[in-house]
Amino acid sequence: MKKAKILVVDDDLDVITVLEQILTKEGYEVVSAFNKKEGIELAIKEKPDLAILDVMMTTHYEGFEMAREFVDNPALKGIPTLMETSIEVLMTTKPSVQAMAREFRNDPNYKELQVILIRDIVTGNSGIDYRAEDGRSVWVPVDGFIRKPVDKARVLPEVERLLHKSMA
Repeated sequence: MKKAKILVVDDDLDVITVLEQILTKEGYEVVSAFNKKEGIELAIKEKPDLAILDVMMTTHYEGFEMAREFVDNPALKGIPTLMETSIEVLMTTKPSVQAMAREFRNDPNYKELQVILIRDIVTGNSGIDYRAEDGRSVWVPVDGFIRKPVDKARVLPEVERLLHKSMA
């Protein structure tokens, strides 16, 4: 059976090294890049089975922008994406996480947040609603989140869940 290939994109060499150690020890092939441009080029060339993306690299939202590429670019469509972040993820039981994020945007307690990360605990549907530089709200669907600092006990279940789901 072919080993799954995982793309890690992060501007922090220490994080890349930790993820490479965790994932290669489990038998995964890991390719890595340090920014969005390198990551997209590598993703098109290597066709990974999964991508793990940092949020803040060259810019504050570079990881979100890259995740959007995985949705919009036909050469990358279908590659599951995990976002690594230290931002708190809001949980819901509503399958339409985008609609739920919009509800949060209208709630006075959350309205001013620059970033809303949200996940449905039942279906696993996940996404990001962030405020772009021009003030508009941007929605990006993703497949899940990995909490920083990176921890094997949190990373492997998410990786295995998504690889199992995408290969089923």
